[in-house]
Amino acid sequence: MTRRSDISYKTIIFITLFFLSLWIFYHILDLILILFVAIIFMSAMSPLVMHLQRFKMPKAISIFIIYFLTFGILGILLTISFSPLIEETTKLAVTLPAVLADLLKVNNLDSNVIQQEVGNLSKNLLSTTRAIFENIISIVFLLVLSFYLLLERENLEKRVSVLFVGQEDRIQKLLREIENKLGAWLRGQLFLSLLIGVLVYLGLILLQIPYALPLAILAGFTEVIPVIGPIISAIPAILLGLSISPVLALGVTAMYFVVQQLENNVIVPQVMKKAVGLNPLVVILAIAVGGRLLGIGGALLAVPIVVVAQVIIADFLRDKKT
Repeated sequence: MTRRSDISYKTIIFITLFFLSLWIFYHILDLILILFVAIIFMSAMSPLVMHLQRFKMPKAISIFIIYFLTFGILGILLTISFSPLIEETTKLAVTLPAVLADLLKVNNLDSNVIQQEVGNLSKNLLSTTRAIFENIISIVFLLVLSFYLLLERENLEKRVSVLFVGQEDRIQKLLREIENKLGAWLRGQLFLSLLIGVLVYLGLILLQIPYALPLAILAGFTEVIPVIGPIISAIPAILLGLSISPVLALGVTAMYFVVQQLENNVIVPQVMKKAVGLNPLVVILAIAVGGRLLGIGGALLAVPIVVVAQVIIADFLRDKKT
């Protein structure tokens, strides 16, 4: 006896809309991530904006002041960091062939292998530089979006909460809690950058590597990039050590390796626990899963995404109990 099953038109419409939503979500995922980053920036800068408003300063002017101070400080740090590095890299380009020749003679390495690896490294650096310039528009869009989110913050909370009839106060409280957690995460990330920069600076000073300060600033900047950030910051320092002696280059490599291990297994989990209240194991797993699913961007945003999920789930469980 055959069994007949009828599928209603509502089920067909639901399945169609579901897959259509997945298709749309996939194609605008980059925009969603930019919006999420803009919300994080808004959450971190919002307390500063409110502080300036206490002095009867218009909100738009307060935001412009914070933008100006932020980019002014970043510009000064970049100038301090990259100008000496460019100068030293130019000098290194002259002396590096002789250093590599001596290294090849000492260790009997195949010069073709070294040339191939250097060529691959150059291609990777070129592609990375091109990607940075290609994303300038995204960065500008992110800054403009963050500005308007700050400007319309209170109105946005009200508009979102209106969608949940009868629970407006609860939703506004939930949004403020998410905002506080995201702001705490970004401030914790800035503290991590400062801490890594200080550790690298001390290590380079002990090893007597020139230009320790700009190299440490570079390490602080690239700390926000999971996995490859420490590698990028270590390359100039290792090359500088190599221009002095191969043994010193090995020492610099070991120092960066130790700092990276401390960062991944001790510093990041503990700082994130203090900042957003996440268990260190959850932080490590979140970064690993985010990196596997979405690459560097996923690893970078994994912790704030988990923070948002944690706040929403905790609110849901509290509502169930009541």
